[in-house]
Amino acid sequence: LDVLGPLPITSAGNRYLLVAVDCFTKWVEAFPLKNVRSKTIAETFLNQVISRHGVPLEVHTDQGRNFESRIFRELSRLLGIKKTRTTALHPQSDGQVERQHQTILD
Repeated sequence: LDVLGPLPITSAGNRYLLVAVDCFTKWVEAFPLKNVRSKTIAETFLNQVISRHGVPLEVHTDQGRNFESRIFRELSRLLGIKKTRTTALHPQSDGQVERQHQTILD
């Protein structure tokens, strides 16, 4: 799970994408975001990913504030999601989602 952007603003006011990659199947989904506030990301994760695919056993993110926030940690705890994160300043450890970013941008 990662955020891509800022991108050119859309007519709906979106500037970012929340990118979710299933590490087993390599299935990718991207969801438009107006901002990258923790609340926005947690709501999008819940309403777009979890509501359609169910609760994942584990979520891997970078160490961005929006993923390390109290609201995202609490959502993970309440749903029993094991949250793992990349090593600081080492984007290669988040390679699958970073590769998808490049595909989306191309």
